Amino acid sequence: MPQSARSRGGRPTQSHPWQGRPELLGYPEELPIVAAREDLLAAMRDHQVVVVAGETGSGKTTQLPKMLLELGFGAIGHTQPRRIAARAVAERVAEELAVELGDEVGYQVRFTDRSSRTTRLKVMTDGILLGELQRDRDLLRYDALIIDEAHERSLTIDFILGYLKQLLPRRPDLKVVITSATIDPDRFARHFTTDPRRPVPVLSVSGRTYPVEVRYRPLVEHDDEGRVIADRDQVTGIIEAVEELWTEQAPGPGGQDILVFLSGEREIRDAAEALRGLDLPRTEILPLYSRLSAAEQHRVFTRTSNRRIVLATNVAETSITVPGIRYVVDTGTARISRYSQRTKVQRLPIEPISQASATQRSGRCGRLADGIAIRLYAEEDFEARPAFTDPEILRTSLAAVILQMTSLGLGDVARFPFIDAPDSRQVADGLRLLEELRAIEDHVAPRRGRRGGRRRLTAYGRTLARLPIDPRLGRMLIEANERGCTAEVIVIVAALSIQDVRERPTDQQAQADQAHARFKSAGAAHKSDFASLLVLWRYLKDQQKALSGSAFRRMCKAEFLHYLRVREWQDLHSQLERACKDVRIDPKQATSARDAEPDWQRVHQSLLAGLLSHVGLRDERTRDYQGARGARFSIQPGSALFRRQPDYVMSAELVETSRLWARTNAEIDPRWAEEIGAHLVKRTYAEPHWSSKEGAALARERVTLYGVPIVVDRRVHYGRINPEEARDLFIRHALVEGDWDTRHRFVRDNARVRAQAEQLEERSRRRDIVVSDEDVFAFYDRHIPPDVVSARHFDTWWKKASRTTPQLLTLTLDQLTRDDAEQVSESDFPLRWSQGDIDLSVGYQFNPGAVDDGVSVTVPVSILNQVTADDFDWQVPGLRGELVAALIKTLPKDLRRNFVPAPNHAAAVLDGLREGQGRLVDEVARVLRERTQVPVQGSDFDPTRLPDHMRITFVVKDARGSEIGRGKDLETLRERLAPAVRASARSVSAKVGVERSGLTTWDLSHLRDGRLPEEVRTKAGNQEVVSYPALLDEGTSVRLTTLPDRGEADAATRLGVRRLILLGTTPPWKRVLARLTNAQKLALSHNPHGSIPALLEDCLAAAVDEIVAERLPVGAVVRTPEQFAEVLAAVRTHVATRVLLVVE
Repeated sequence: MPQSARSRGGRPTQSHPWQGRPELLGYPEELPIVAAREDLLAAMRDHQVVVVAGETGSGKTTQLPKMLLELGFGAIGHTQPRRIAARAVAERVAEELAVELGDEVGYQVRFTDRSSRTTRLKVMTDGILLGELQRDRDLLRYDALIIDEAHERSLTIDFILGYLKQLLPRRPDLKVVITSATIDPDRFARHFTTDPRRPVPVLSVSGRTYPVEVRYRPLVEHDDEGRVIADRDQVTGIIEAVEELWTEQAPGPGGQDILVFLSGEREIRDAAEALRGLDLPRTEILPLYSRLSAAEQHRVFTRTSNRRIVLATNVAETSITVPGIRYVVDTGTARISRYSQRTKVQRLPIEPISQASATQRSGRCGRLADGIAIRLYAEEDFEARPAFTDPEILRTSLAAVILQMTSLGLGDVARFPFIDAPDSRQVADGLRLLEELRAIEDHVAPRRGRRGGRRRLTAYGRTLARLPIDPRLGRMLIEANERGCTAEVIVIVAALSIQDVRERPTDQQAQADQAHARFKSAGAAHKSDFASLLVLWRYLKDQQKALSGSAFRRMCKAEFLHYLRVREWQDLHSQLERACKDVRIDPKQATSARDAEPDWQRVHQSLLAGLLSHVGLRDERTRDYQGARGARFSIQPGSALFRRQPDYVMSAELVETSRLWARTNAEIDPRWAEEIGAHLVKRTYAEPHWSSKEGAALARERVTLYGVPIVVDRRVHYGRINPEEARDLFIRHALVEGDWDTRHRFVRDNARVRAQAEQLEERSRRRDIVVSDEDVFAFYDRHIPPDVVSARHFDTWWKKASRTTPQLLTLTLDQLTRDDAEQVSESDFPLRWSQGDIDLSVGYQFNPGAVDDGVSVTVPVSILNQVTADDFDWQVPGLRGELVAALIKTLPKDLRRNFVPAPNHAAAVLDGLREGQGRLVDEVARVLRERTQVPVQGSDFDPTRLPDHMRITFVVKDARGSEIGRGKDLETLRERLAPAVRASARSVSAKVGVERSGLTTWDLSHLRDGRLPEEVRTKAGNQEVVSYPALLDEGTSVRLTTLPDRGEADAATRLGVRRLILLGTTPPWKRVLARLTNAQKLALSHNPHGSIPALLEDCLAAAVDEIVAERLPVGAVVRTPEQFAEVLAAVRTHVATRVLLVVE
């Protein structure tokens, strides 16, 4: 259509044949609107907006565009709510103007465009005009618009009316005519009135109607007491009504056709099948609904000699006039899109129509002559119905409204001038839902990088805008297409769009439950009520295939399945399949063969995409579920999940009665919710910490979806969440603190150097020598790139960096210590303590209160017997000043007061001390006496009162380096560890080959010259260990070993030599007893040994010891074979005499 050559606010500069030529326009005089032509022309000439309220049959739809042509408008857009009406109106006007359809008069509906550049009147559906708004924001191609049937208040009409209110101030030349039935036309006038002094005119045109007799024939009839006396299904009711009207003798002229109003295509097919079964003579059965082809629709408008029964949806309620209609059968229902606040889902239920719609339907049979309308419901039912049908915006999900407005670019819904503005809270709810479904996103202004005020549709949103179902359900279909399970999900989505087909009458609940048990058990098996729906669907399909139509209806009734809802379910399923194809969703994708079990994981994941805010977590304490935004709900008792309730569920419907109940539920894996709801989940992180095992910073992640916890305390890598802080933790713990198991050389080198630096602090008992961890951190921070946040990242970077700068991360002792560290000298704080030939390790700990605080000297157990306490009281030189001050403080008060302050006197004393000249206390006393003349003695000091760290700790370790004892007093420690010392000595003797056992004579041939050495020296590590060989008396034999002490060894050897002599000598008991008198024998029986033999054995031992001692130097022991042979011979010679002397 060419743009009109009208200048703004002026008249057309080009004319057309009909301008000012009413005789060419062929106004039908019989139409009521023609009588009001002059008034209408004047109103349209003088006002920018005119509202025309015309009753059915007034002719407003076809004559108003001709009036605009008469006024000179040459680019007229004329909208109709339905495609069939758009075609019919265009054809009718073209016929009256005697022009070819598609030239001066054309039409455009979805998929069909019969207009051209020469078209001056374009009839189109509301949606076509709305689509043009996206390309032509000011509608410059039109100089006049007719918005027909505005009283229907579809969402599209409300969009157009709201947009026109915004547009008209910018287009003062644009004429707008709004037509409406006589249903509150003033509402439209008020909407467009901007100046109260110049209101929008409303012109009313009466309709051309005849009296209509209304008869009520309810399908369910009750007696006076309310009992059911007749219960017919809808098809039976239609047949009976048609039979009743068939026999009517219609008075007056006109046709005899019957118009039957039904709610949908499937109902039309069922009724048509039943009516054809009547085999009525000379009768045509004609369907009429919007999806029919143009040729099939034309059959309704073409009269024949046969009588017709037209079966139509509410498409025949307004806009189009079906010729020859004398009778109407009104089932009283229609499929009306409605948003359920209860379930939060947009549905297409079949529901009772309003009184206004019922009046419109009955009026269709009063256009030609007196008519009869049969309503298949009771008069009381009619009276109880609402007066008008709610505007679509009030019965539509605001999410769907926002979706459509965003798709059409109509701006912010909150500021859009709707005739009935939606509640702001509902708008907010709608926006939240669209965000949940990933249908909209904030628009980011290009190059500015900031969010603008506009929202735009995502790819999901564009698809949802084209699907004629609730956005939640549409989102399920989109997800199902991606997961390959649309065949299963379409069935479930269709079921969720209608009322449950399963009935449960109050008086037959047990029977109904038994009939439905097979479906419920299937749901319980899969922990899903959705599975029950799919099993039910397959069962119905099988039964429908096996049974006749009437048998199938009887089966549904017997098994408590609502037949009409079943047909509605099937009808909606077919519609959804077609809608899916329109948006390139394959409706036939299935996860399994028809009779096999589907992949329920994929099916449930697809459903979850539309139910993210219907997820719940079971609370074991309260035995209910924590839902979105703090809601609490319980699983409905009728659910298959009621008895065994899972931890996580999703619910298709939340219904509030006595409490909030969840209907149609399924178990879900919370990981699905995290994946599908990734754009919604809130992630919080707690306890970021370093993990040496992972080589990275970790944190505990908590993930919630609308407040429902779906992940609790999951360990995650913190580098992906907060790289800066994760890097900080990596450097601080792995590199600064060394909590990292790695083979990088610089780590070992730095640890060694740091240990050296820390040892300086331990020695000097200071904490100001080693630089702080922050200084070390700063060193690494300077050299390590910002993107290194974990061990893995570091290894990758260092592999390259170390090739060119291998010393980049190596620390020196100077870098790790402060400037005054040089004051700590090796001589003041030595690491070795020498005592003769013994060299001991010295350690330092600066840990006040700990047992190892102070200086510790490590003594191997093997040389513990060699170490003496001499000189240890002097401490190391670096602590001697503090030690002297502490000793002064232990003096009695009368002496101590002469040496205040103690540190000053201690400092003066240090230079005068002579190390190695005796005990420290004696030296300190001497110097104090010399300096102050105060009579201080070494015994005046009390070393037991010294702080523990001032007294050296001796740490004894075994050959493996394990500590076996520690203490401040060396002698006490030596006594306590004597068994360990002896064991160590034995191990030394075994090591050097000295150890022998079972000796009964002097058999030391394994030793040099068979001699028992005085000592044995061997190496244990770096220490020379001295031990002392000894012969140990073991009763029946002697064992050669070594002992840690010389005196102990000599004493043991004397007893061992005695045992060898006794083993080599025959006891002289016969000679001794023979020389004793009876009196002596009697006296010997009274002895502390308990018996005479025991006494004699003791006497023998004493005699042997005496004989041996006489033949050796004082204090000596037998050490050579010759000495042993000499004492053995002497014992054998003199033992009897010596025993007798001892006895006597």
